Amino acid sequence: MTTRTLLTGATGFVGPHVRAQIDCVPLGPLDDPVDLRDSEAVHAAVAETKPEHVIHLAAQSFVPASFDDPLDTFQVNFIGTFHLLQALKETGFAGRMLYVGSGDMYGLVAPELLPITETCPLRPRNPYAVSKVAAEMLCYQWSQTERFEIVMARPLNHLGPGQSDRFAVASFAAQLAAIKKGRQAPELIVGDLNTTRDFLDVRDVVQAYALLLERGRSGEAYNVCSGVERSLRWMLEQLLALCGVDVEVRVDPRRLRPNEHNRVCGSHDKLTHATGWQPQVPIETSLRDLWNYWMEQPIG
Repeated sequence: MTTRTLLTGATGFVGPHVRAQIDCVPLGPLDDPVDLRDSEAVHAAVAETKPEHVIHLAAQSFVPASFDDPLDTFQVNFIGTFHLLQALKETGFAGRMLYVGSGDMYGLVAPELLPITETCPLRPRNPYAVSKVAAEMLCYQWSQTERFEIVMARPLNHLGPGQSDRFAVASFAAQLAAIKKGRQAPELIVGDLNTTRDFLDVRDVVQAYALLLERGRSGEAYNVCSGVERSLRWMLEQLLALCGVDVEVRVDPRRLRPNEHNRVCGSHDKLTHATGWQPQVPIETSLRDLWNYWMEQPIG
């Protein structure tokens, strides 16, 4: 991509993978990123960058934290998005922006309605998802009333090297690595292993973002997903086979979310028809790279 692309959220899980695949400029220094809640700082960074494209990743994305502090989640995810849009407008931006939402915006989808398509109603069931719906609606409005184009992505679960152990599969890998290194007793703490999710490698996610930024239709939303439903139990079994350690698996009631979505599976047909994108990275590769990442982390 030869155009000047501004990236928010450059230091999160997905950000480094975007920087590895797409020539982009972070919103502020990597060691001191701009706080989207600070409208003046956002304006100054956008004015300095003068982007032609924007990938808006930055968000408070951890669901339990959104229950602990819903106001901060709204300030980052919704108000922060407004500050970015306002700064782009005020600096004369006339290019294309990709807003990254979340598959969690769909909420609970009945099994008979799977796989999830973009026509499914948005029924968010936690403060994080509500904030992402609100921000996507804001982006849609601006795509209709302002000079620049905005494409919206709705990624479902993704994984790969660099993912925080706050998330289930990365938590499995991190705990197993600690056990392998002798830093944790051979007991693996988990939540509900019977839930299913649609997991996609983060590098496939980034490729989808690049294609949507180039070919997606302004004002349209696109699922980014594998189209394959896998249980957390299956994912754990694959990791156990990789690491070669014997563990006792123990369910921690504190890791069980109330009103959990038991099954999730999406359709990427709209994305594929618009861009030609298809998943490329096998799930086994994703899990192996995630395991290797945690094995490479320094022993605490």
